[in-house]
Amino acid sequence: MAVLPPNAPVQWEGGLVYDFGDIQHEKAVEVVFSFQNLGADSLRIDNVRASCGCTTPDWTELAVPPDSTGYIYIEYDAEDVGFFSKSIKVYFNAYRKAEKLKIEGYVY
Repeated sequence: MAVLPPNAPVQWEGGLVYDFGDIQHEKAVEVVFSFQNLGADSLRIDNVRASCGCTTPDWTELAVPPDSTGYIYIEYDAEDVGFFSKSIKVYFNAYRKAEKLKIEGYVY
């Protein structure tokens, strides 16, 4: 049985956390997380899981070649008033440990 590497060789451009700041109640907001593939092989996003139904991910479906950029689009539906902090787990092919992203902000 092959041992899978722990983390995908990616560099997140702009960091792992995005703060929306203050956003209007019942108004959806979006952010794009981008990453560069630092590995020697192409990477493919197998799955992206959000911590709740109010956070909807979409992502690059094609393999991302070495030294290229891939994207994950996150939409947050601001239904609840107050502070929020939501996590998003990104699973790459052949890597067992998810990369963890986070969005946060305050809905008024």
